[in-house]
Amino acid sequence: MVQITFKNNPVTLLGNEVKVGDKAPEFTVLANDLSPVTLQTDAGKVRLFSVVPSLDTGVCDAQTRKFNEAAAELGDDVVIYTVSVDLPFAQKRWCGDAGIEAVKTVSDHRDLSFGQAYGVAIEELRLLARAVFVVDKDDKVTYVEYVSEATDHPNYEGAIDAVKALK
Repeated sequence: MVQITFKNNPVTLLGNEVKVGDKAPEFTVLANDLSPVTLQTDAGKVRLFSVVPSLDTGVCDAQTRKFNEAAAELGDDVVIYTVSVDLPFAQKRWCGDAGIEAVKTVSDHRDLSFGQAYGVAIEELRLLARAVFVVDKDDKVTYVEYVSEATDHPNYEGAIDAVKALK
């Protein structure tokens, strides 16, 4: 069972812990235009899911920018998603203001489908815990990081190296 804190206070994660080697769980989130996005939306590609509590915070902003920069070197057969519970309209505005074009922001605000499928929904806050998942072209999970303190940065290099290892 994954244990994390948010501002050094323990929180309860809903859903199941995902481990390396697992088949990636299905989910439904919303794109910025309110269309549904599922695990199969980019089937056959390597997918990196960067999970953040809210784009309107410093670490989440930096995390999304870092993966946006990495996207250019990873190529067209890799899709990077930033998943949060921010409303799709807020995500679209944030991306425009931040010049984010390579990362796809998706919202789990409606029913916490991603959060529960990947064990990152924080019960007390209705936010998502910070985490990174890499899923290969065959929907197998090859990298997992649940960041133990939700206000800390993930291991960017570890996640990017995991994607590169699949190319």
